[in-house]
Amino acid sequence: MLHYKHLPNLCLAACAAVVGMQLTSCSSEKPMPVPEAGTALFDYFNYEGHDSIYDATPLTEDNQYYTTILPGWYSDPSVCTNGEGDYFLVTSTFTYFPGVPIFHSRDMVNWRQVGHVLSRESQLVNMNGQHISGGIFAPAISYNPHNKTYYMVTTNVGAGNFYVKTTDPFGEWSDPIRLPEVGGIDPSMLFDTDGKAYIVNNDDAPNNKPEYDGHRTIRIQEFDWQNDRTIGPRKILVNKGVNPAEKPIWIEGPHLYHIGDWYYLMDAEGGTSTWHSEVIFRSKSPWGPFKPWSENPILTQRTLPADRENPVTCAGHADLIQTTEGDWLAVFLACRPYEGNHENLGRETFMLPAQWTEDGWPTIWPADQPIPMIASREGVVRDSVVTFGNFADYENFDSTTLGMQWLTLRASAANNYSLTAEPGCLSLKLVQETAKMRLTPSLVLRRIQHHAFTAETRMAFAPADSTEKAGVLVFKDERHQYYMYIGIEEGKTQIGVRKVAEDDEELVAQVLDEYRGEIRLRVVCDGPSFAFYYNIEGGDEAWQLLIDGVDASYLSTATAGGFTGTTIGMYATKFY
Repeated sequence: MLHYKHLPNLCLAACAAVVGMQLTSCSSEKPMPVPEAGTALFDYFNYEGHDSIYDATPLTEDNQYYTTILPGWYSDPSVCTNGEGDYFLVTSTFTYFPGVPIFHSRDMVNWRQVGHVLSRESQLVNMNGQHISGGIFAPAISYNPHNKTYYMVTTNVGAGNFYVKTTDPFGEWSDPIRLPEVGGIDPSMLFDTDGKAYIVNNDDAPNNKPEYDGHRTIRIQEFDWQNDRTIGPRKILVNKGVNPAEKPIWIEGPHLYHIGDWYYLMDAEGGTSTWHSEVIFRSKSPWGPFKPWSENPILTQRTLPADRENPVTCAGHADLIQTTEGDWLAVFLACRPYEGNHENLGRETFMLPAQWTEDGWPTIWPADQPIPMIASREGVVRDSVVTFGNFADYENFDSTTLGMQWLTLRASAANNYSLTAEPGCLSLKLVQETAKMRLTPSLVLRRIQHHAFTAETRMAFAPADSTEKAGVLVFKDERHQYYMYIGIEEGKTQIGVRKVAEDDEELVAQVLDEYRGEIRLRVVCDGPSFAFYYNIEGGDEAWQLLIDGVDASYLSTATAGGFTGTTIGMYATKFY
């Protein structure tokens, strides 16, 4: 089986072929419109995945699926069902807008995004000033059969815990309903069979006096869904974690289930890096006492050899669901590094069958076995919308609204872009807010979903002076970026690549050219490195290499920290 660490040699050897290949659907060769002063126009954006591992490990049977059901940065998954064969899944978005993508499935394998839960700026307040890994943490989705309503409860780091609700998960959700009594992070809801409901969440140590860094608790409070409020006392269910004497860190991401005669409390433990895990407790009452299973954790990869083939790391933050057929499944987050602990995809959504022991404990995966790339599930129906494997996504900007794959930072950025100023093009204004600032710059980004990929756009742009730049941004956070742009240097057009750091920028490569106002830009990644190309003349034979071998690990979580993955897209600025 091909390991991701083999991709550099394969892809570097094939770079010339990649540059010359015909991408799946490119824009017409007719000249682009001339942009208005202070704007840049983008004719299309094409993204294609080229991970060799999918070719080396194909799905050979109808009931097989890739366990990475949502590749790329889709972290903290939560899932629910209405009991009628409809399943809905949500993930974190931190300070990106719109917030919390929502996916629908009928078989728990093929997922189609149907919108965003937080689609309006009124649902995402106090986002300006927050670091990219602030904002919206760990959304949890639940269905209340007593009023046939869906609830999504989450944390906005800048505004506290809140929930929104709807009777139509394909449509709009309510404005936030605050939960001022619920502190901490990671709330989730249980709607019990007797009509009562509860909120569990990660909170401070008892009396706000932690005994060590990472000392947290899991707490519970009753939720009055008929009057949209919490009621009664708050109680600590878990202090520290499974084995308090070992000083476990970051008990979080709780989910409470009522299954048979037992209440099960499932939590993440160990932090979000390679020591991440999932643990389980149970009680006869939602108020406890909760006893941990003696064989915890029920999911982790932390003790496996670092040099194992196709490593999956950081597994945890899971949610359980029973299907209409009666079987049990678990969705969870994990990472797929290409080398060491370096990955640019972020924490992805995985799914595996869950099993039950004879004495009534759920388990997800043995700790001494690597998480497989492929699993099986009966009833898989092949969907025309592919969200895993090697796929292409071509955006021609022919709609009057952005597709659901596109994101901005902290707000809608509606004043910064237009899809109607020049129909068939994305128009970006050059604004002074930059991607280094904790504001809303003029950019439109999508997730990177493959270690090896090609991204391409065609741009019309005429910079007026040396402050104006536009092009393609590869973005991890405010301090870790690569920017391929068109600007002015020494009175000539500069085609350059800059490495953005916290306090400065490094010019990685540049060429001065008699640019004629229209250009194609291409980014090729093999996992560990980026290559940047440009094309002024048009036609596949006219691609020119600007620079290759650019260190992609600079954007990895292992280097940059944080909770998000890498995104890529179009960017314009007047102050870079």
